[in-house]
Amino acid sequence: MGALRELTVSQQVGLLFVTLFGLLALVTAAAVWRTVRDDSDDSAEEQTLQMRFMRDLRAVWVGAVLFWIAWASGAFVSTLLFGVLSFLALREFVTLTHTRRGDHRSLLLAFFAVLPLQYVLVGWQLFDLFTVFIPVYVFLAIPVVSALGNDPKRFLERTAKIQWGIMVCVYGMSHAPALLLLDLPDYEGRGAFMVLYLVGVVAVAQIAQEVASRRLRARPAAGAISRSFSWRAWFIGALSAAVLGALLYWATPFKPVPALVMGFLAGGSGTLGELVMKALKRDAGVQSWGGKASVTGAVGLLDRVAPLCFAAPVFFHAVRWYFGW
Repeated sequence: MGALRELTVSQQVGLLFVTLFGLLALVTAAAVWRTVRDDSDDSAEEQTLQMRFMRDLRAVWVGAVLFWIAWASGAFVSTLLFGVLSFLALREFVTLTHTRRGDHRSLLLAFFAVLPLQYVLVGWQLFDLFTVFIPVYVFLAIPVVSALGNDPKRFLERTAKIQWGIMVCVYGMSHAPALLLLDLPDYEGRGAFMVLYLVGVVAVAQIAQEVASRRLRARPAAGAISRSFSWRAWFIGALSAAVLGALLYWATPFKPVPALVMGFLAGGSGTLGELVMKALKRDAGVQSWGGKASVTGAVGLLDRVAPLCFAAPVFFHAVRWYFGW
């Protein structure tokens, strides 16, 4: 630990990415070796799980590369990159939800005014305005613009869907680059560690909850939405995230106990966000957001980023509250 602290900020972050890509390379090599060996004895279920694992591994590689590009290219490019991801996620969300011609003005406002303005506020580090711009001003503006479309049929439902899409895909996602730009005491230039901490605890919470739900076989809390979600499994997932958060305290500006609490909050909110997105998928009649990839142009992007979109705002505001901002 002493040797690590003697390194410069750039060297510490560089070591972070070397470790990250090294671990991914080892996991990929093991997965490839497993796929090339004779797997004729594997059951259909095992082959399906293996294909799902390879798909998720590719998604992790893409996320890691984008994460590295976001840090290496500076604040402007990282903010622009997350803005593009928000655009694709919102496009995927809107394509799979019911809208009418009267919603076109609201959709244009969402894509070409709200989204870029939100990321401009992030880039300028106007965090006080950035945190209320969408939940207050945009939520009031969207129904007004929709009403001007002169179409009252299912007005409340259609408006709520657009508002919710903006909230998840734009507001939630925009908190990730905001973490990179937070100017915390004695933590300048180390925002990449905060993002890695967030992604790590959210991923561990999901994995632990999934494993716990299979082992415990507890009664689902919302069986019509998810057979794998129970409160006991959720608590185990959030607790696992808390333990990882405490172990990673050295990479954050927190002491061990606050790092544990932050991990619990981020991990728990991420898994709750995944439950909500499963409910939205059931409502849309799809198994995954990538089920209509030829239409949306983004293969399951929302499935990948939904937990982060829920966890990032909670984590961001908890960090600001902790430092008294």
